[in-house]
Amino acid sequence: MASSNFTLQQDYIALSTTHQLYLKWRDRWQFLMQAAIGGKEWRDGGHLIRYQLENDAEYQTRLYNTPYINHCASVIDTYTSFLFRQEPDRDFGSWEGSWDVEAFLADCDYEGRSFDDFMRDVSRWSSIFGHVWCIVTKPNIGATTAAQEEAENVRPYINLITPLVCSDWTWQRRPNGAYELVYLKYVEEVIDRLQVVKVWRPDRIETWVLDQINRTAEIRTTEPNQLGIIPAVLVYNQRGIEKGIGVSDINDIADICRMIYNMTSENEQAVRLGTHPTLVVPPTAQVGAGAGAMIVLQEGSDPGLNPYSLEFSSSAVDSIHSTVKKLEEQIDKIANTGGIRTTETRSMSGVALETEFQLLNAKLSAKADNLQLAEESIWRLFGIYQGRTWEGEILYPDSFNIRDTNREIDELVKAKSAATDPRVLYAIDHEILEVLGEDSDLIMPEYVATEADTFPPKPLFEAHTMVNPETGLEVIARTEQEHIAYMEQGYIHEED
Repeated sequence: MASSNFTLQQDYIALSTTHQLYLKWRDRWQFLMQAAIGGKEWRDGGHLIRYQLENDAEYQTRLYNTPYINHCASVIDTYTSFLFRQEPDRDFGSWEGSWDVEAFLADCDYEGRSFDDFMRDVSRWSSIFGHVWCIVTKPNIGATTAAQEEAENVRPYINLITPLVCSDWTWQRRPNGAYELVYLKYVEEVIDRLQVVKVWRPDRIETWVLDQINRTAEIRTTEPNQLGIIPAVLVYNQRGIEKGIGVSDINDIADICRMIYNMTSENEQAVRLGTHPTLVVPPTAQVGAGAGAMIVLQEGSDPGLNPYSLEFSSSAVDSIHSTVKKLEEQIDKIANTGGIRTTETRSMSGVALETEFQLLNAKLSAKADNLQLAEESIWRLFGIYQGRTWEGEILYPDSFNIRDTNREIDELVKAKSAATDPRVLYAIDHEILEVLGEDSDLIMPEYVATEADTFPPKPLFEAHTMVNPETGLEVIARTEQEHIAYMEQGYIHEED
C-alpha cells in the first residue's frame, strides 16, 4: 500500500513538472490576464503599492475605493472590431455544403459557439497573452460509416487553450528541419481540489486526475492517438524570440495601466486630505470623525497642547491629473489608436493622423495574416480527421480602410471654396461622395473619368452675355460663379 501511494506521488510530481518557459512567463501572463479582464480579477491581484505601516484592513479599503481604468480591454476591442468588421472569405472547394463543415461553422466546440465567434476569441486572447493553443479533436463512439457519424452528429470540434493552463510542451526537429510537436500537457478542468490534466503524445492520449491536497495522481483513461500527430495549432499574435512564446499587444500598456491605477489611488487620497485635513491632538482629547466633527479637551488641559491641523496643498491633485493624461496619450501612441480612441480634439496634423492610421493598418494586417495561417492549419487537421485533403483557401482582409472622414471632408470643402473650374468642382463632389461611402459613379455617371483618367474635354459651362435692363450695360459671364454674381447685381440672361 505504501508502495502504491509512493507511485501515485511520483506520478503527481511528474505531472506537476512544467516547462522552464512556463515558469518564466507564468506570473507575467497572470498579470496580463488581470489587466485585460479588470474587475475582481484585477483587484485580487493587489496591484496597489502598500503604504508604510498600512494594515490589511486599510489596504483592502483602498483597493475597493480605487477604480481601474481598463485601457487594455479598450485597445483589444478596437483591434478585434477592425479585424472582424468584414468576415473572412472561405473557399472550401469540394467540401462546400458538406454536413460536417456546416455543423462545424455553426457550432465548432459543441457549446453553441460559431466558428467566427471562436476566431474572435482566438484573436482576443492571443492579443492578451501573445499566443494561444487550439486543440482539434473528434469523439470516438465506434461509428464505422460516415452515415452513422452524421446521424450521431459526430465530427471534429475545437478547444481554445490559454498559456496559463498549458504547462508543458516539447518540440522536435524533423530531418527536413521543420519543428514537430511531440508532447503537450494542459489542465482540462478544475473540480474543487481535483485537476483533470490532458497529456498528448503522437501515439496516445492520457487523462489524469490530480489530487492537490493528497498530492497524488491517478490515470483516468488512455486511448490511442490514431492521427499519429498532436492536433494542436499554436496561434501567434506576434512571434517572439523564444520558440512557442508570442508577444502580447498589451505588454507595455498593462504596465502603464498599473501606474495610472496607483495614481488614481493617490488622487483619491489627496482629495480626502483636502476635504478632511489631518488633525494633531493630545492623547487626552476625544476626537470625532467626518465633516463638522468636534474635539473635546479635558478641563484644565495645557493650552500649548491645543489641536492643530496639517494643511494640504491641492496642487498635487492637478499634477496627478496632468500625469494621468500624459500616460493615456502614451498608451494611444503605443497602440496606434490616438485618432480612434480619443474623446477630445487633439492637435494632430493630417500627416500625423495619416501616419498613425498606416501604422495601425500594418499591425492589423500582420494580425490577420497570423489568424489566416492558423485557420488554414485548423481546417487541415479537420480534413485529416474526416479522411479528406484540404484544398480550399482562407482569406482574411489584408487592408483596413481607416480614415478620418471629418478631416477629409473639411479639406475637400476648403478646396471647393477655392476652385473655379467646373470640372474641378465636380471632381471634388465626386471625392466627397466617395468619403461618405456613396457610389459616386451611379450618382454622377456623366462626370466619371475616361480610360485616360481625364474628364470629358467638353466644357460644362458656356460663356454668355448678360444685360442690365435698367442701364443697358452688357457683361460676359464665363463661370457659374460670375453668372450668379451678375444676377445678384440685376443682370439677366436673355435666354433665361
